[in-house]
Amino acid sequence: MTRTHLVWDWNGTLLDDLSLVVSATNHAFAAVGGRVVDSDEHRARFRRPVAEFYAEILGRAVDDEEFGRLDKIFHDAYRVGLTSMTLAADAKAALTSWPGSQSLLSMWFHSELVPAVETYGLNGVFTRVDGLRTEVGGHLKAGHLAAHLEGLAVPGSRAVLIGDSLDDAAAADSVGAEVVLYTGGFTHPDRLRASGRPVADTLVQAVEIARSL
Repeated sequence: MTRTHLVWDWNGTLLDDLSLVVSATNHAFAAVGGRVVDSDEHRARFRRPVAEFYAEILGRAVDDEEFGRLDKIFHDAYRVGLTSMTLAADAKAALTSWPGSQSLLSMWFHSELVPAVETYGLNGVFTRVDGLRTEVGGHLKAGHLAAHLEGLAVPGSRAVLIGDSLDDAAAADSVGAEVVLYTGGFTHPDRLRASGRPVADTLVQAVEIARSL
């Protein structure tokens, strides 16, 4: 195995929260008179920066100030349903099948991510856990991943990122890491496969692919 460190995405990958994300997104859209999207449309259109995704659905520009308001509405609605969310069905099996070190990198807020890791019984699995330390989310993952690997003292050339979005692929590229894209998250499988990146339908399969890279 040439890659010794695995970086996991949280929302939409280890955490099975697509339905909650779609519901919270619709809460945000409703606040500004926007239409409802279903999970299929969300997966077909979702991208980062999230403000661009919102603008496409709303059919108009969304500036930083408005996005900040929408992001707060989204996260407030998301938190309401978070207590009933479970890990992906094979998340724990996948985590135990990787022979090297593992870390967790999320676009969810760090102050809430850390206790969530404990709640889901994942203490001791990750050598480092990083979430957002800003008040507003929605940006690209590339810089976040670079800082995460720097904190680990792991070069990108030794890392594989498992995530569920094309932004995950772009972030991996930016640091010289490999990526495996998981079809169970926020992005439609057809879009993931069209990217030409390794794609897995289960997390156990994602780790199997990662071990071959």
